[in-house]
Amino acid sequence: MKPNSRVFVYGTLRKGEVNHHLLDGALFCGNHVTQPHYKMLHLGAYPGVVGKGKSRISGEVYQVDARHMAMLDRLEGYPHAYKRRLIPTPWGRAWIYLYRGNRDHRAVIPSGQWKELINRRRWSR
Repeated sequence: MKPNSRVFVYGTLRKGEVNHHLLDGALFCGNHVTQPHYKMLHLGAYPGVVGKGKSRISGEVYQVDARHMAMLDRLEGYPHAYKRRLIPTPWGRAWIYLYRGNRDHRAVIPSGQWKELINRRRWSR
């Protein structure tokens, strides 16, 4: 892996979410929407993305260093709970974390927008 890599985040690592602090010091490149090749699953307190779907996933791209990647790998349980794959973005290729766990009885988030689901829940009470 290069000393400076890019990562695409779509859940609790996004701005305003609980794990965003792990990206302190990383360079925000911009918002990005993937090609329609994925499926987003609701895993409770966070989402998981898997391949072989038809949804576009909305997220953010950051330029990170090896320290950031080590923290993200630890959070994501890489390589056991999640695997990584490089995807194209306007800023170059970026790592996306893909869920490897059990998919049975997991609700699908068809929009591919975790923030939309969370915001809807916050205001629907």
